[in-house]
Amino acid sequence: MKLVVTIVGRDRVGIIAMVSNILAENNVNILNINQNIMDGFFNMVMVVEMTDSKIKLQELQKILNEKGNEINLEIKAQHQDIFDVMHKI
Repeated sequence: MKLVVTIVGRDRVGIIAMVSNILAENNVNILNINQNIMDGFFNMVMVVEMTDSKIKLQELQKILNEKGNEINLEIKAQHQDIFDVMHKI
């Protein structure tokens, strides 16, 4: 299953490393990353594959959300199909 992970918040050292480590620890493969920083605001979108992962989507969402809250980031993980439907024009 493919997911879209979005991260938004004030830029700081280690955001990509923190999220990548959580994904790696749970055997979630990163397929694509797009990130930018504007006026100190960090924005990243990752497409990831969790077919080989043992963790459930809800558990991964909880881990990412809790970690994001600790450092004042909004981190969301959604099934790619849901993300696509929500962002169709």
